[in-house]
Amino acid sequence: MRLGVLDVGSNTVHLLVVDAHPGARPLPAHSHKAELRLAELLDDSGALDGAGVDRLVHVLKGALRAAEDKGVEEVLPFATSAVREAPNADAVLARVHEETGVRLPVLSGEEEARLTFLAVRRWFGWSAGKLLVLDIGGGSLEIAYGQDEEPDVAVSLPLGAGRLTAGRLPDPLPDPADVRELRRYVRAEIARTVGNFARLGAPDRTVATSKTFKQLARIAGATASPRPKGTGGTPNGEALYVQRVLSRKALEEWVPRLAAMTPDQRAALPGVSAGRAPQLLAGALVAEAAMDLFGVDEVELCPWALREGVILRRLDHLPAV
Repeated sequence: MRLGVLDVGSNTVHLLVVDAHPGARPLPAHSHKAELRLAELLDDSGALDGAGVDRLVHVLKGALRAAEDKGVEEVLPFATSAVREAPNADAVLARVHEETGVRLPVLSGEEEARLTFLAVRRWFGWSAGKLLVLDIGGGSLEIAYGQDEEPDVAVSLPLGAGRLTAGRLPDPLPDPADVRELRRYVRAEIARTVGNFARLGAPDRTVATSKTFKQLARIAGATASPRPKGTGGTPNGEALYVQRVLSRKALEEWVPRLAAMTPDQRAALPGVSAGRAPQLLAGALVAEAAMDLFGVDEVELCPWALREGVILRRLDHLPAV
């Protein structure tokens, strides 16, 4: 069957269309993405302002048209931290339903971490042993650890790259004092959770997902990931199986360089999009802190993440053919 997962994130609304059935690897058929950057459309109370809701509804209508055009049988929609934490979330969701017909479930941070962990586990398999999974989104950082398909520990922290940039790095060329203060804040937040993971022992493999980690790996020299079939990339690309890693040493060298760059200069780096360039420094500070505090020398990039986890969980509940 053809499924579409509709991810309303803090940075983008992303429709991923896949051909899938139980017991088989979902094959990407189409990707439709629109920048939203909800973290930048919040008022002082954290509520999504009128322009933000208008933008959200408009983008969702476009994604639903794309799903219809591609013959999607079932759309699996969800929203993450920007909607989850907005004081007016109920009103936003009511308007979305009224104007688009979509009932938009809001995932908790722990659910995000657990579904991302499921996707990573299915990608690497049981032979990967105990996994530590890191995912930096626009609004939050998810961390999960375990040796089964359900993690033993899963947490979500308010350390998304978009959120931190909007709230703590307001200038295009950040003040060094602001960067130092953000570094201290991020490390204190992550350090509070480390003990919950450390008591379970060292992981056999540490895996990172998300656009932030992929862009950091690219500027540090990793091979580019192919785009899904139907978007101009390698069809079902063999390059998906090329190991891509980001070392802590390389990341530590890049953080001060990113701090000295403007968004336009970051956007000129390999693999960095103009839309995400402003928040790359904040994302790098979070990635560096997580790797340091968890004692990780390198992370391996996984092409599957939250969207694939949502698809896999849905397939698990379909009858076998």
